[in-house]
Amino acid sequence: PPGRHLEAMLRRFCSAGSGSYTGLEAMAIDQLCTSHRRMQAEGGLAGLSGEDGYAACAAFLVCIDRAARTLTLPPASRAYRSTFSANYRALFPDASRLYRVDVLETSVDQHSEIWVNGDKFELSPEAIGQAEALQAAWAELSVLLERWEQGPEDDRPSRTEMTAVLVTLDIAWAQFECRYITELIAIEDRARQLVVRASQLDGRLRRLQRQGSPECEDLERELVRCIAHLNSVANFKCKGRDDLGYDILESAYRVMKRCNRSRKASGRSQAALDAAWVLAVEVIESYEAMRNYLCQVGTCIERVDPHLCNNIGLVARLVDWETSWEVGARYVREASLLDAVCDVVSEIKGAQGLVPVLMQMCEDCDVELFLVLPRMVLILFVADPAGARAVLLESLLPHRFDKGRQMHQELDELVHRSEEALTSLSAAVGRDAAWQLVVKRAVAGDFQAQDLYMQCPQDAQILMEGLMRDIERWSLELQRHCPQDWNQCSAVLVQCLMGKQKKPNVKFQV
Repeated sequence: PPGRHLEAMLRRFCSAGSGSYTGLEAMAIDQLCTSHRRMQAEGGLAGLSGEDGYAACAAFLVCIDRAARTLTLPPASRAYRSTFSANYRALFPDASRLYRVDVLETSVDQHSEIWVNGDKFELSPEAIGQAEALQAAWAELSVLLERWEQGPEDDRPSRTEMTAVLVTLDIAWAQFECRYITELIAIEDRARQLVVRASQLDGRLRRLQRQGSPECEDLERELVRCIAHLNSVANFKCKGRDDLGYDILESAYRVMKRCNRSRKASGRSQAALDAAWVLAVEVIESYEAMRNYLCQVGTCIERVDPHLCNNIGLVARLVDWETSWEVGARYVREASLLDAVCDVVSEIKGAQGLVPVLMQMCEDCDVELFLVLPRMVLILFVADPAGARAVLLESLLPHRFDKGRQMHQELDELVHRSEEALTSLSAAVGRDAAWQLVVKRAVAGDFQAQDLYMQCPQDAQILMEGLMRDIERWSLELQRHCPQDWNQCSAVLVQCLMGKQKKPNVKFQV
């Protein structure tokens, strides 16, 4: 321990014989006093939190080291630094004093709590005792420097006094540094355990999956719980949800199997199948990307910042995971809502054939698209209010439905006005042409309305324009009732319409 040689060192320097200084030694003490005075002017130890106070303290610590070396005082043993972790060995690379302001600051705030990833840690009683010893030695040095400056020259502290105080301070510093950094390393190791455990679970799962073990599902459930907990601690860019469970992944696997079977049997619309597949694969791929990160980070765990939210690569993977799984929780896990989305996507794909500009809007993510989408959702609903797509509208406007999915009166009236307008148009141009006109009107807005109605009687035009004004009003309600839900829904529709997009390869970052 650094204190083992304290008595021997004190005897050595106190028996040096002479109480006088050489010229260089006196100059070093003068510089030390000047630096001490500047630090006191910036608030002393109380001013360490300020930029100027911190800089003044750092300069004073340099002067202490310089004075000790000028007085030919060897530093207390710092052999303990060889046991530090790699990160701390980089901060303390050798056995020199290397006085750091943050170590001194901790000795001042010895009873302060240390918060890491939402968990509270405190210094041990032993560390607090050593912090108090360091503060006592610091105060003794301050008194001695004030005597040097304020007293008459013949009453200045002797060389013996000065060396004894500097030696005591250095040994007290080394003892506290050893205890504090050792405890800090232990705290950081505990803080990293979330990542360590997740990485270990991933490794075990990979081994069991290669063996085809029946234990895989239980272990995978545990891994998902661990990722969710990790997300709640580290993902500061999203909500940090910890309630996204294994059932989402299970649903995604189930949807993928259903898509593969349906494709072989050719029993469902290709566009609807593609939409379901896109949403399911997004859940699975974000999970696999998270697992790949855990596999890689397990080989360099010492590089993980114990404040987990500071790890760029980890946060990026968690953002992708939470975003994809939030969509999965709503649109993949709920089979009826997935069917509704697939139905709407299939119909919009068909509308793209009627109105090619709609496809261009999707490819460009044109701002106009986000005015068209709510109109299309409503038009598709009123065209088949008893079909699967009604579930989607109910999820977005739940206050417009009873518990039994019975529409409220205003929504029911919209459906009736739609039927009336479509019947009137169909009488003039036929059912298929009437539906095409409705779709084109929804996409074009009112800018090209007159061109669309060239073959329609006046009464049909009036009914149609009345319906479109109602659709526009409901479109605003759809977007404004719960903007977060609508934004997620519109993003899902665009994602399904665009199909699976290849993600760029990302270089691994901790």
